[in-house]
Amino acid sequence: MATRRRFLAGVLAAGLMPIRGWASVGNPKYLSAARRPKGGYVLVGLRGDGALAFEVDLPARGHAAAAHPERAEAVAFARRPGTYAVVLDCSDGTVLARLEAPQGRHFYGHGTFSRDGRRLFTTENDFDGAAGVIGVWDAANGYRRLGEFASGGIGPHEIVHVPELELFAVANGGIQTHPETGREKLNLRTMRPNLTYVDGEGSVAQRVQLPDEWRLNSVRHLSVGPRGQVAFAMQWQGDAWDAPVLLGLHVLRQAPVFCEAPEAPHLAMKGYAGSVAYCGSKNWVAISSPRGGFVQRFDSASGRFLGAVGAADVCGINGSRGGMIATTGTGLVIGIEDRISARHPLSFDNHLIAL
Repeated sequence: MATRRRFLAGVLAAGLMPIRGWASVGNPKYLSAARRPKGGYVLVGLRGDGALAFEVDLPARGHAAAAHPERAEAVAFARRPGTYAVVLDCSDGTVLARLEAPQGRHFYGHGTFSRDGRRLFTTENDFDGAAGVIGVWDAANGYRRLGEFASGGIGPHEIVHVPELELFAVANGGIQTHPETGREKLNLRTMRPNLTYVDGEGSVAQRVQLPDEWRLNSVRHLSVGPRGQVAFAMQWQGDAWDAPVLLGLHVLRQAPVFCEAPEAPHLAMKGYAGSVAYCGSKNWVAISSPRGGFVQRFDSASGRFLGAVGAADVCGINGSRGGMIATTGTGLVIGIEDRISARHPLSFDNHLIAL
């Protein structure tokens, strides 16, 4: 198998393998990591109606994935503080490459491709230096590592490409961790999360800081909306009853807009937004809370609260032109406003990646 993988990586790098696009694996609209009922982990493709398009094995629990813009190829990341990611051919589960974090680094579970699919960017922790870095990988030549650059903060959890700007947005959560202490938060007294915009070489275009009184509001997940607007979801590190807003909207060079829900639905989120996504066909954005069991919707222009939908252990959300769907740890796929409902013998993980 190792020889076969090296061969496949070689012909892929040489451009000799015909490109198999996402149509070859059932035209999925979304990707999600999941766990089978009797153990074992998979990466699945979901169609717009919630049906399974494909299912391929993962070596361990996955967190999120990066979908190649052209090939039916996905990079599945281990849950932090994981040190591996696997590049999968989604047609048959073949491992095309395996990414290992360099010594002194671990992945945060997220990554994104450049617009042309030639480079992959991964969020990483320089844990001895207590700094965030973005790893750069040559997706056009066997996923060899090209280097890294500073993320603009501590704890870069997610990175997304903003096509309108030809920049990348980075959610620097602000929380310092070290593998020797697991997921223990080492710097709550001094943490300062931010949203940073960088180009593909690491030059900073803008860094957006939260107000001082919200410095415990860890910026964790991102979504890109129309005209380059970036939504950022936060996770409060203080008492849940004292949590500030959990969603911000930002356009480069402008002041952020913070989305405030009424008191009761806000408290129901328990200070935790697990995912964020725009609805592709409508002017709204949503955040989910598996702890609270709700998806909240906000107007993407004004930040006005539009309502909430309840679902136990809901976290994965994403939208396309057909609407928005959500996935749960109980195996449900549900439509937000739309009549989509499916159940699978799987426990979906935190994120739903749109293709």
